[in-house]
Amino acid sequence: MSSLLILRLEGLGVLAAAIALYASFNASWWLFAALLLAPDVFMIGYLSGPRLGALLYNVGHTYVTPLGLGALAYALGAPLLGSIAVIWTAHIGMDRTLGYGLKQPSSFHDTHLSRPDGPSPQGRPAPVP
Repeated sequence: MSSLLILRLEGLGVLAAAIALYASFNASWWLFAALLLAPDVFMIGYLSGPRLGALLYNVGHTYVTPLGLGALAYALGAPLLGSIAVIWTAHIGMDRTLGYGLKQPSSFHDTHLSRPDGPSPQGRPAPVP
């Protein structure tokens, strides 16, 4: 089994766990649907170029950021923040499952999940066999 496939399966596991955790909160599924793609706002950094774009995108697409928000939510007893943290984590798991990884400063299409021979011609990481 290739390491890329393992990383995608790991993302799928995180996505499934985040959905299960969110379900246990009895929170609004409308909120989940509305915010699932919200972390992609971090792509706005690419308007200033690939270096800043990669930095901002990676801040919004590393598990550390929503985990920190979740810890803050727990410390403050703020269930809405906790729900947002879980939705954010689900988004990252979904991205990893689809092959979208942390960005390299060279290009939006260069990620930690790209094949060593580069992204596919469509600009997406090459499919994992």
